[in-house]
Amino acid sequence: MSSRVAIVTGASQGIGRATAIRLARDFDSIVLVARNRPNLDETASHVEQAGAKALVVDVDLSEPDAAGQVVVRTLAAFGKIDALLNIAGAVPQIDILEMTDQQWDQGLALKLHGARRLTVAAWPALKASAGSVVLMSGNSALFPKAPYAAVGTINAAIVALAKAFSDRGIADGVQVNSVLPGAVMTGRRHSYLEHWAPLHGMSVEEATAKFPAEAGISRYGTAEEIAELMAFVVSPAARWMTGSTLRMDGGEVKSI
Repeated sequence: MSSRVAIVTGASQGIGRATAIRLARDFDSIVLVARNRPNLDETASHVEQAGAKALVVDVDLSEPDAAGQVVVRTLAAFGKIDALLNIAGAVPQIDILEMTDQQWDQGLALKLHGARRLTVAAWPALKASAGSVVLMSGNSALFPKAPYAAVGTINAAIVALAKAFSDRGIADGVQVNSVLPGAVMTGRRHSYLEHWAPLHGMSVEEATAKFPAEAGISRYGTAEEIAELMAFVVSPAARWMTGSTLRMDGGEVKSI
C-alpha cells in the first residue's frame, strides 16, 4: 500500500491536535498547520511517537498566500495529499450589536476563507489521489444566537461551503464532508465560558458546572471523541459518504 498523507490545520491545540495525533495511526505522514510553532512542535512529537512522520508548517491561514505555502511544502516533502482536515478557526464570541467590521473580517478570514483557499490549493493533488476533505463547523450553525452571532453565521457558511465543494467533488472524485462538534471541553470552550458566564450572572466555575444541563446534555465532549469521528470520515469505510453534515454534540440539538 502506498503511503498516505494528511494535512491537519489548527493542529497546535484542541480538536486539531487530537485529530492529528489520532490520524497518525492511519496515515504515514501528517502535515501540522497553525500559527503557534512551539505548540506545533509539541504536537509533532506526539504524532511521531504514534508512528507517523510529521511536517510542521507554521503559517497564518488568514493570509492569502498561506494556503499555497502549505500545499507546496507538503508536495515537496511527500509528493501527494490524501486528506485535508480544515479545523483551524477561532471566531470572536461577541454580541451581534457590538461586533465591529474588523472582528467580523477576522473571523471570516481564518475559518471560512482560510479553509476555502487551502481546499482550492490542494484540490489538484486531492483529485489525483481521490482524496478526502473535512471542513469543521460547529452545531451553532444550526441555531445562531445574538451573543455569539459570528460563530453561528460563519459555521453555517462552512456547512454551505462544504456542500458546494462536495458537489464539485462528485465529478472530480474528491470526498467532502463537514463535521459539527458541540460543547467540547478545550481551551477555546473555556474562553467561551468566560464570555458566557457574566452574561448569565455566574462565575466561570459555576458556568462550567451548569452549562451541560443548560444545553440539555449530560457532559462535555472531548477533543479525542471528535478526533475519532474525523478519522472515520476520512477512512475507506466512509468513502461513499460525501456532502454530509455530521453532528456530534451529546444531543444538544433537539431538532430532527
